Amino acid sequence: MAPAEAELTGFIEKFAPDMQELIRGCRAKVQALFPDAVQLVYDNYNFLVIGFGPTPRPSDAVLSLAAGRRGVNLCFLQRGPELPDPEHLLRGSGTVVRTVALQAPGDLDRPAVRALIDAASGLATIPLAASGGAQLIIKSVSAKQRPRR
Repeated sequence: MAPAEAELTGFIEKFAPDMQELIRGCRAKVQALFPDAVQLVYDNYNFLVIGFGPTPRPSDAVLSLAAGRRGVNLCFLQRGPELPDPEHLLRGSGTVVRTVALQAPGDLDRPAVRALIDAASGLATIPLAASGGAQLIIKSVSAKQRPRR
């Protein structure tokens, strides 16, 4: 196992077993959609975040998975308010980001969620498909964190 992958495994293992399964399953689904994406990992105070983008620059990330003790959110990081959302799945009121709560990895296969993902990818400043190849980069780790279990 590559060092970054081993480090990410350790971050995920801080969570309760059911949350570990949810995080791994959601990550696998997004990886399958964007196999060449650059994954940027932040083990922050509040959340474990895995961003997916076409480059190692955080500002180019298109979406992320944000895992906390209570669940996983799919975050649309660019132009979230512009995404078509006929089923009103998106949460948030900021000027850029919107989120969708994920109860199971299969939620990423729902047509309405997939349509949001496709729209976000299409509106991205740099499309995810423009990535030069898959990478996993640990960007930051907070010394102090909220309990994960």
